[in-house]
Amino acid sequence: MTLEPQVSSRQNPRFKAALALRGARERKERRLILVDGAREIGRALDSGARLAESWVAPDDVREEEARALLPRLSAEAEIVQATPDLLERLAYGERSGGIVAVFEEPTTDLGALRLRDEPLIAVVERVEKPGNLGALIRSADGAGLDAVIVADPASDTWNANAIRASLGTIFSLPLAACSTAEAVAFLRQRRISIVAARVDGERDYDAVDYRRATAIVVGSENAGLGEAWSGEGVMTVRIPMLGAADSLNVSASAAVLFYEARRQRRASSGS
Repeated sequence: MTLEPQVSSRQNPRFKAALALRGARERKERRLILVDGAREIGRALDSGARLAESWVAPDDVREEEARALLPRLSAEAEIVQATPDLLERLAYGERSGGIVAVFEEPTTDLGALRLRDEPLIAVVERVEKPGNLGALIRSADGAGLDAVIVADPASDTWNANAIRASLGTIFSLPLAACSTAEAVAFLRQRRISIVAARVDGERDYDAVDYRRATAIVVGSENAGLGEAWSGEGVMTVRIPMLGAADSLNVSASAAVLFYEARRQRRASSGS
């Protein structure tokens, strides 16, 4: 593997351009995202995400999983060799593993979403915290959902915290972002049943049939779901709360619903 001459200055223009991607505005304008962590980078590569460049501090690439990525990164795009302190500034928190990758932002176009027959999908509306979005996507991946739709996004979908909290599954699970109105129209056009989680839901979450084409809809912890997710054609469900708290964290609530749906589908298939 051939590496560029080492970049060691924080004033290096290329480094400053990469560092600027820590900001949501810069990511959106340039449609590039930073990804750190060997597992997350590997899953981005596996998904077919287009690699723009990689930053590597060779002496810090110690983990076997990270070292195994180097030939793949070299084959996909240019590698920039940098000092460990620069990698630490590029990475989110205190972890880089000696590698930080810059990817082109994957599409989140709702029109590009392809679903199988009788899909099970998640819709998450106006979730403010990227970590909650990432954790929800991780649960959706674990429960074998077919896709996640982010409706009326309240935060940057490609925030580093969302990527990390998802363990990189944000790349492997089909993902779309759109307005709530577009999400509702998409589901109704495809005759996908809408099951919306509300504190005052009509039925307990496990008293609903999730075996047909279903969208499980959850909202922000502060505001809950908007009015678009109520009324005719929407089944509202609640998760019984038996202690002092009146609700669960949104990602925890979603996981309960996802796995109930998966349980029903497994029982129905006999597998």
